[in-house]
Amino acid sequence: MFRACLLLLASLFPLAACSRAEAGPLVDVAVIDRDTGQWLPSYPHRGDSWVAGQPGHRYAVRLTNTTGERVLVVLSVDGVNAVTGETAAPSQAGYVLDPWETAEIAGWRKSLEDVAQFVFTDHGDSYATRTGRPRNVGVIGVAAFREARPYYSPRYPVHPTPAPYPPYAGSRAQSESADAKAAAPTAAESAGDAMASRQRIGTGHGEREWAPVGSTDFVRARRTPDQVSQIRYDEPRRLVALGILPPPYRPSYRERAPQAFPNGFVADPPRWR
Repeated sequence: MFRACLLLLASLFPLAACSRAEAGPLVDVAVIDRDTGQWLPSYPHRGDSWVAGQPGHRYAVRLTNTTGERVLVVLSVDGVNAVTGETAAPSQAGYVLDPWETAEIAGWRKSLEDVAQFVFTDHGDSYATRTGRPRNVGVIGVAAFREARPYYSPRYPVHPTPAPYPPYAGSRAQSESADAKAAAPTAAESAGDAMASRQRIGTGHGEREWAPVGSTDFVRARRTPDQVSQIRYDEPRRLVALGILPPPYRPSYRERAPQAFPNGFVADPPRWR
């Protein structure tokens, strides 16, 4: 069993700047098919990484902190923040991973107690499309942040905040305004919808599942993410059409051709009823 993640309910602005360089990513990201228990292999194609999702299968996003410090991971699925449901942006809430921690995020966060399962489904049935945001269906992304090192006396330790901070009204108003503009029937929107229509599958809002988390303080070392990664996905037949996956095996004409002598003797015909 993987340890539960901690839901970020903390300040955005840093207490101290940080400029540490790491050889690898802060967070490793993988997609797990929960119905088969298999990792979905990643296929590179024209600068993107792709995985093949089976329609109807549940999946989880596995996040692994590769460092000895806490990190914050803002998770975006189909352009939607998997914690808050807002159109995703790096400045929003996310999950805090302890040093070297691995956690599987299996759904849309509904409360501190449960999630609605991630499930590969038809594009039109995806949560993003059903909430009027189809433009970014087909991509899973993370924005990872290092934690600032606060300066305080060891005599006065910083205690966790007992209750979450209220949402910033200005930020919500800006988000609602952006969603309203996105809903306007402009030519650019029509072009974006036409592009999105080629995507075959998206992530649905599945059944509720118990997945408890806690809350904690986290102060970003800087405003911009230390890592931004994304994985694109679609059903296997479209990945074959794009040349990302090899075509499935099909028998040759010789193997399918009729045979003059398929059996050695004549069988009895069916009886009349």
